[in-house]
Amino acid sequence: MKRYVICGVSSRAIHMFAKPMYETFSLHAELVGMLDIDTRRFEVMNEELPQSKDVATYSENEFDKMVDECKPDAIIVAGRDHTHVDYILQGLARDLDVITEKPMVTTSEDCRRVLEAEKKSKGKVTVTFNYRYPSVNRKIREMILEDKIGRITSVDLNWYIDTYHGASYFKRWNRQRKNSGGLSIHKSTHHFDLVNWWTGQRPVEVFSFGALNYYGPDGELNPSKKDGRHCSTCDEQANCKYYMRWSSRSNNALPKDDHLGSVKSARNRKAYSTYSPDACIFDSEIDIEDTYTTTVRYDQGALLSYSVNFSVPFEGYRLAINGAKGRLETQEWHVKDRIPFPVPEQQVIDYYPLFGSKETISVVNKGGGHGGGDPIILEDIFLGVDPQRGYEILAGADAGAQAVCTGEAVWRSVKEHKPILISDLLGEKLQAAGS
Repeated sequence: MKRYVICGVSSRAIHMFAKPMYETFSLHAELVGMLDIDTRRFEVMNEELPQSKDVATYSENEFDKMVDECKPDAIIVAGRDHTHVDYILQGLARDLDVITEKPMVTTSEDCRRVLEAEKKSKGKVTVTFNYRYPSVNRKIREMILEDKIGRITSVDLNWYIDTYHGASYFKRWNRQRKNSGGLSIHKSTHHFDLVNWWTGQRPVEVFSFGALNYYGPDGELNPSKKDGRHCSTCDEQANCKYYMRWSSRSNNALPKDDHLGSVKSARNRKAYSTYSPDACIFDSEIDIEDTYTTTVRYDQGALLSYSVNFSVPFEGYRLAINGAKGRLETQEWHVKDRIPFPVPEQQVIDYYPLFGSKETISVVNKGGGHGGGDPIILEDIFLGVDPQRGYEILAGADAGAQAVCTGEAVWRSVKEHKPILISDLLGEKLQAAGS
């Protein structure tokens, strides 16, 4: 049985890692310690998982003490994005394996630090890119490996985040670049990693446009330019279309799908000592973009056309991958009960050989979070990589770095109005070493 400690007792840490350790992987994994800046988070963990009440707790500066006392085999890093690098580096310095939430880190500089530290350590970094694991995404990778479409020439990927999910990023700590790296890192690293993994190619150059179109003080639907509001106590709820889209005028109403429990936790209990995840989406401290269009050039000639928008009436994506022998297409609708019109229930991949008849492949989703991906990646993490799978899927530090540097290149290109080379961010020597 392996012993684990958690650095950053977030909602993700509780539900993605701690709960499965107790309920599914108790014969293989034991939670022996947890560390956080806020002691209230330990109470929340104990409230949601009473089994954790005897787990040792530590403050944010007691990493070495935790390792000395708990003697873990691996650490799980799941706090705010900008805190990841400190615990990853400390874990590697102690020769521990590190399992980190995406994004691995928030800057290209920190990517370089992690890659260098991993070279010197007996431990290794695993980045939990769970979007690789849904059935449709694994099937796409398998079809590419089977050479169904030949050498990949271009990818079109358009991602849509609905008005509730999209707004949630601007209620929380993600809304400041110093915490999250911006959404081209916090969110889009998922998407960039998928393209890197599907194609088997490495990003070389990025050019982007981007803007803050919906949120922040200049958002067109801002009821008034006033900072410091919170959804749970705001006296302008009835004038906020983002709030009222998911609520009603009833005093006790909650949004239909309270993303991450933000309003519920703020209204019904003191979730955290120093942080409320329902800040106003129109605050002036917001300094990230909510809309991007991007072109990426890859080392084997593929080109990616990517867009993401964080205020759309529905959620999902549309994908097309073109190759010398054919084309793959698919689309997916996420969170169907938030989409105000009928959508297909079963996901399919359309395969168009360059010369021949179209084929439609139905994909089975066995259930679970993130399109059925979460249960499978957890098996790989806690039970070991599935020996029956004939290709690599669990991501390491190099994959994490490639995705983060692509995301940083996106917002840098927006700010600097020029193409950005990944080698300039990641470093020529490290880039070559990873290839």
